[in-house]
Amino acid sequence: MAKTKVILHWFRRDLRLLDNRGWALAARRAEELGARVLPIFIFDREILKRLEDRDDARVSFIHQRLGEMKAELREMGTDLLCVHGEPVSLWKKLLDHDKAILADLADKIEILGVTVNGDYEPYAKERDLAVELLLKKKSLFFLSEKDQVVFEKSEVVKDDGKPYTVFTPFSKKWRKVLESYQDDGKDPLREARTPGIENRVLKFRTELPTLKDLGFRENTVIEIPSSRVEKEVLRDYAKLRDLPAVVGTSRLGLHLRFGTVSVRKLVAKALELKSEVWLSELIWREFFMQILWHFPHVAEFAFRPEYEQIRWRNDEAEFLAWCEGRTGYPLVDAGMRELNATGFMHNRVRMVAGSFLVKHLLIDWRWGEAYFARRLLDFDLAANNGNWQWVAGTGCDAAPYFRVFNPTLQAKRFDPKNEYIRKWVPEFGTPKQLAPIVDHEEARARVLRAYAAAKQKPE
Repeated sequence: MAKTKVILHWFRRDLRLLDNRGWALAARRAEELGARVLPIFIFDREILKRLEDRDDARVSFIHQRLGEMKAELREMGTDLLCVHGEPVSLWKKLLDHDKAILADLADKIEILGVTVNGDYEPYAKERDLAVELLLKKKSLFFLSEKDQVVFEKSEVVKDDGKPYTVFTPFSKKWRKVLESYQDDGKDPLREARTPGIENRVLKFRTELPTLKDLGFRENTVIEIPSSRVEKEVLRDYAKLRDLPAVVGTSRLGLHLRFGTVSVRKLVAKALELKSEVWLSELIWREFFMQILWHFPHVAEFAFRPEYEQIRWRNDEAEFLAWCEGRTGYPLVDAGMRELNATGFMHNRVRMVAGSFLVKHLLIDWRWGEAYFARRLLDFDLAANNGNWQWVAGTGCDAAPYFRVFNPTLQAKRFDPKNEYIRKWVPEFGTPKQLAPIVDHEEARARVLRAYAAAKQKPE
């Protein structure tokens, strides 16, 4: 009996069927080759084992979203094959038609190749290269599309081909490149469509592993933000985005992280509504991604080598106080308590809380980066790293190292009625309010000395 030719689309950070370039590529290739498309998702053991909390809300979110995708695909007569393990080992088994994974499909299909949407993080690059080599050894294709960004890698660079390391010129060039493509009729924001995909999918049925199978349990406490954003929020974004007491930001970070929304549609919406500041935030996201791509050392080290010489205090008791929102600075404490309770922290407050850890407590920015990576629903390596290095003054396009946010003045400016603070720090203004664990002026003088000393040391 002739086997059915199949192309596997490997879903990763693109958990949607609409406007998904890799999924559309799989459909086109299947049409060209007379093949079927088999959707697959791998619960990556290498990623999951790094998570400290067995009730990590992001795992619950992914699991729920996969269930929704399975329902959408079943309406087409197909399904989503979900497996758990180390990706390279699993792909070896898949290519060998392992019956433990493919069940009754094992003897019925012939794999032609794999489509994916590109991922730019260091681990993902290594993983994808290993899988691509496996496929090439068997003369199978591995095709990667651009989907989680509008422009990737070296599409937005200086005229001499070198990457930008300062945001403002990058942003201007990004917009110029977008305009040039649109003028040429090759719109990078064009929707990726899959007409007739229901006639190109492989017919099969499989079950979704439970959270327990994965070694996790459902998080029923943290609320997942909507993937939709009101037009009013985007129209008023520039005016309200710095006020933590109001709903003035999109809360779409989680959905951008896992691809449950299309960044192309978001950029198009920003342009339509003339929401320049929100568009700028989307461009910041791509700026940090291209920094991580061109300078992968930033994942572990300071972008500016001289700041590896800083003598951090790294006081564990003070770090714990910061994590738990017990610093005695109400705006910092409110932000940390919001983060711990909801998996979210307002963007303005993130800057203040991050600066406080590094500049006031003189604690290595990597400690804070790791804590945010653990707690943030919208954790993204490039953005988290880029923003921490920004507040620390160690990164590209860094804020000057001598900029030290004053949490008290920041609170007066952006939470003048103390509404946000009172929500998360109910003891504010009472005898139970904590005293500051460090004096602002003393901390500022201390950190300036430490940074100045680091800049004077030979590398």
